[in-house]
Amino acid sequence: MQSPLHTAPHPRHLRLPPRRRHEPRTPVSRKPRTAVVASLRTPLHSGPEEDELRGGGGGFGPTSSPAAAAAAAAAAKLPVVVRESGKVSRYVWDGDCLRLVSVDGGAASLGLGFDGGARKLGRACGVLVRDFFIPKRVGAGYMDYVKWKLLHRVFSSALQVLATQAMFRAIGIGYSRSLPSAAAFNWVLKDGLGRLSRCIYTASLASAFDTNLKRVRFSTSVIFSLSIGVELLTPVFPQYFLLLASIANIAKQISLACYLATGSAVHRSFAVADNLGEVSAKAQIQTVCFDNLGLMLAALLNMSFKNNQRLLAALPFVVYPIFAALDLLGIYQGLKHVHLQTLTKDRLEIILNTWIESGYVPLPAEVSKKEEIDIFNTKSKDFWPIRIGILSTKVQIPKLSLMAMKSVNSKDYYFICLETFGGLARNAERNILLCLREGAGTSDVIMGLLQACYIRKALIPNKNQWEKILRASDVSDSGFKEWFRLAEDSKQRAERSVRTVTDQIAAMGWAAKNILLSTREQARYSFIDD
Repeated sequence: MQSPLHTAPHPRHLRLPPRRRHEPRTPVSRKPRTAVVASLRTPLHSGPEEDELRGGGGGFGPTSSPAAAAAAAAAAKLPVVVRESGKVSRYVWDGDCLRLVSVDGGAASLGLGFDGGARKLGRACGVLVRDFFIPKRVGAGYMDYVKWKLLHRVFSSALQVLATQAMFRAIGIGYSRSLPSAAAFNWVLKDGLGRLSRCIYTASLASAFDTNLKRVRFSTSVIFSLSIGVELLTPVFPQYFLLLASIANIAKQISLACYLATGSAVHRSFAVADNLGEVSAKAQIQTVCFDNLGLMLAALLNMSFKNNQRLLAALPFVVYPIFAALDLLGIYQGLKHVHLQTLTKDRLEIILNTWIESGYVPLPAEVSKKEEIDIFNTKSKDFWPIRIGILSTKVQIPKLSLMAMKSVNSKDYYFICLETFGGLARNAERNILLCLREGAGTSDVIMGLLQACYIRKALIPNKNQWEKILRASDVSDSGFKEWFRLAEDSKQRAERSVRTVTDQIAAMGWAAKNILLSTREQARYSFIDD
């Protein structure tokens, strides 16, 4: 958004070639020009320069002087408006030269009143602040994301200041009985353990940063808030300083690793004009400024209670639950406005279910609303959830799955079967398993998952019937025929619609070149023709 600011007439006048002496003057039609001016005047306001073009008295009316009327007749506004650095100007041909005049009300004019000047000054400051913090072109929801980021960074920064002060008190800094060498050793040791844990965590959870970005980021933010609470306990148990500080620092390093690993993906979701560098740079500016506001907040709290050491010592424990709750609220709400365009198994499943039920492919923003940030993974499971991977020998494998595996041929790049967790009891968990072959591409994953969604849709109305088939010790021939009929019918339906679905996925702004799968979902089988 750019606010209109006044600018003086351009000092350089673009002189057009002089008219030849005997060349007849081509009359300018007043009617078309009036129509053009009226169409462009709607979002703009006249400035003093334009009034001068109308002739000092103000307008093309009959009260204007003959000289002013002649100048007004010669002046012609061109249908070109320039917006630059918050200034709005328009090209005008006055008969001799091309001029660039203000059309925003003349904010720089000396004749403005105090109220008008203050309003224009505030608007100009708003433009400067916006250009300083916000990229030129970003996706929808970015401003809401920044607002929640402000809440998160301010209170997180304030908590970190209070936690650092508590740790300083715990090791006795500022007291004559402190042991500087022992304190320094403890500090270095807890930092070393934290960095080592950060490396181990990053290596073991690398794929989850892409496939479960929001859940991983929010869960590590919860861990970070808890680590600050552990640091606040160090003055209470100074004899366990190294243990408490090491635990807290390990948690903070894990959270930092997740923040750095997922930051680029979050920024890319807002970089609609491939301006990832600009979005990342503005994010750093926002972080620094918001963190400084948190430092100021912590300093004000310390100054308010500096004359009462008892209240000052109890201050962190009073504000911690409030600040931590506001911090997590800012992170949670901010992640809701992050609309990732990359395809994962969960997002692709939401897209395909929407296609089957409603006949259209949803936008990333719509899918983002359906994604849940469930750090404990306790959300209710759908009937017959779909899993991508390979058959596990540690669970009960129905005979239908064995028959599906036997029917695989060299032309198939996936097969679908059923699996049962928890035995064959009535409360056992049953999944639809999509097994991918080595060399399977993105189109094969979409095709397989679409077929699995069609199978699940057919299983739900006949839930009791399929429960009986799977609980039976021996599957009858009719059960086998029913399963293969269902698999073949769902495959044909998927083949008829997969091309349309794939084209619409790309048209809706999804990054359809690759599908991000977790480590378990990347497991493949190889076909051997004995």
